[in-house]
Amino acid sequence: MDRLLRGIGTLLARYLNARARGPYPHPAADLCTMGQLLQPADVVLVEGNRRISGAIKYLTQSTWSHAALYVGERGGVDSEGRICTLVEADTERGVRAFALEELAGFHLRICRPLGLSPEDASRVIDYVLARLGDRYDLKNVFDLARYLLPTPPVPMPWRRRMLALGSGDPTQAICSTLVAQAFQSVGFPILPVIDIEAADAADCWDCMREIYHIRHHSLFVPRDFDVSPYFTVIKPGLSHVVDYRAMIWAE
Repeated sequence: MDRLLRGIGTLLARYLNARARGPYPHPAADLCTMGQLLQPADVVLVEGNRRISGAIKYLTQSTWSHAALYVGERGGVDSEGRICTLVEADTERGVRAFALEELAGFHLRICRPLGLSPEDASRVIDYVLARLGDRYDLKNVFDLARYLLPTPPVPMPWRRRMLALGSGDPTQAICSTLVAQAFQSVGFPILPVIDIEAADAADCWDCMREIYHIRHHSLFVPRDFDVSPYFTVIKPGLSHVVDYRAMIWAE
């Protein structure tokens, strides 16, 4: 039975990773500029063009369907001799390092963790590099089948929870789960749940304090890095000053 489920899962993963039909919605990022802007532990958001991308974008109500972590030159070299500077969790290929050139033609955005120390940035990178080779459990066919409908009839409050369904392995959810776990390993916030509680101070009975609760890593989606107040957003296309007065408009 395990072999049968794994075979079905492999076929589903291959189908979902195929390119979707239709035109690509947004202009592609300049990879040369991206390479100059990226710093260790930056999160790169991708607007994908695969079948699975449409379902993720619908369920998360976001432009972004994929997230990868920039690891600098620590990802090794691929079969074509390119330096692998990014790490992702891919449905079909598992956790892998890949070259920035593979993102050619995609709409991209950089999310940079504010105030992350160089030591913790290195620990975040160590975390994802230690997961290289982890595979998506293709026996859990439901994890893949939920993406077959690009716009599943799921009520708004349940959409994020639908993405978290599975056996709990980080590569069984979408890519952002692995990246979220890496930042949680050093205590860096993404979108914590904040409660206001009375402070334990004998001389101030009315003092209040904020208590931060870590969300479960399986509940994070790519857009969370975009909207998080702890990450600054960098648009590669706006890395230089645009002289709007020099633009030539059609009459």
